[in-house]
Amino acid sequence: MALTISELARSGGVGVETVRFYQRKGLLFDPRPATIGGAKSQRHYGEEDVRRLRFIRSAKAAGFILDEIAELISLDHTGDRPRAREMAEVRLAALDREIAQLEAARQSLRRLAHECAGSDEGPCPILEAFEETATCGAGPKPCAA
Repeated sequence: MALTISELARSGGVGVETVRFYQRKGLLFDPRPATIGGAKSQRHYGEEDVRRLRFIRSAKAAGFILDEIAELISLDHTGDRPRAREMAEVRLAALDREIAQLEAARQSLRRLAHECAGSDEGPCPILEAFEETATCGAGPKPCAA
């Protein structure tokens, strides 16, 4: 199977510029077009390129950065399962921290929405909280935690 760059991009669910970006970063192979009769032909990609592009997308969806994805790709060739497992555990810990922060933000916003619904008098607790956050640290006094 020989795919053009646009077909590869479509197969991987990304745009052509994303494929080119990954090529510049060394995550995807950049086949040089063959010259036929003095004219350049299109670059062609195969099933392995589709697999690699989908691998990159899945790793990005899990939150890995491009350098980590490059390492995961190299681990795919070496079979270094302990290192892959270590990278996954580090990523899981980071996700757990992010989830905890999002849950705290949700609880805070839920509380503010409840306070806001309790009365139509005085300043809105939601707007007041966001204003405090926006100005916190701008003045000479530290903000209350």
